[in-house]
Amino acid sequence: MLTVNKLIPQGRGLAKALVARATHVALEWDTRCKSRFDATDSAGRTLGVFLPRGQVVRGGDVLVAEDGSLIRVDAAPQPVLVVRCCAEHGSPFDLLRAAYHLGNRHVQLELQPDHLKLEPDHVLAEMLRSMHLIVRDEQAAFEPEAGAYAAGGHAHGHGHGPAHEHPHDPGAAHGHDHAHGPGCSHDHGHAHGHRHRHGH
Repeated sequence: MLTVNKLIPQGRGLAKALVARATHVALEWDTRCKSRFDATDSAGRTLGVFLPRGQVVRGGDVLVAEDGSLIRVDAAPQPVLVVRCCAEHGSPFDLLRAAYHLGNRHVQLELQPDHLKLEPDHVLAEMLRSMHLIVRDEQAAFEPEAGAYAAGGHAHGHGHGPAHEHPHDPGAAHGHDHAHGPGCSHDHGHAHGHRHRHGH
């Protein structure tokens, strides 16, 4: 087993050619949020990763093994819920409201300009649909926000390569993801989900 105990966020300071030649490892979020885990890189080597407690591994980061070799981390596609506003009846503000309610529930959440991502949860999916949002099951990389007080502030940079491309087809977002009843005027002056209690 090859021990890894150093991480270079986004490979900063490394020559692009070095990173391009590095082996790589694709990891889901549940693994990348741990500071200690085992993995197998693209060369078939077993890695024992031992990082400082609390350190999170992001797609695009580079791990440094004890022998000096580099391993590029890719955020592996995984099941996620992708939440978008209704292009016909909603507005981007609906996503802001959704992010607020999900934040109140301490949900791990990836924020993008035109959508939100979270791990699958049928209760939250129904809550979001009741707010007239489009909710779809997809396979995609997941990079949730780190939180305002995490080291470095913002969860991740942009332009991490193929794992972070977000093709979207607004026309394909409709279908059976949410329904507009005859009385649905999309007047969002009402509050959805305010029954949440903060004392937990």
